[in-house]
Amino acid sequence: MPIDPVCKMEIDKEDAGAETDYKGSKYYFCSEDCKESFDKAPEKYAEKKKKAAGEC
Repeated sequence: MPIDPVCKMEIDKEDAGAETDYKGSKYYFCSEDCKESFDKAPEKYAEKKKKAAGEC
């Protein structure tokens, strides 16, 4: 189950409040507010996803 990169809430893809593609990865959000936060600073949140996956 995907995790909202902003608030860290588990998201069911079918119930996601919003979603976006960023640099070839799909991100799911619990709400439009979290998506707006992501859109303002995507590198901040995308980097956390990469680190969580064990990448440098």
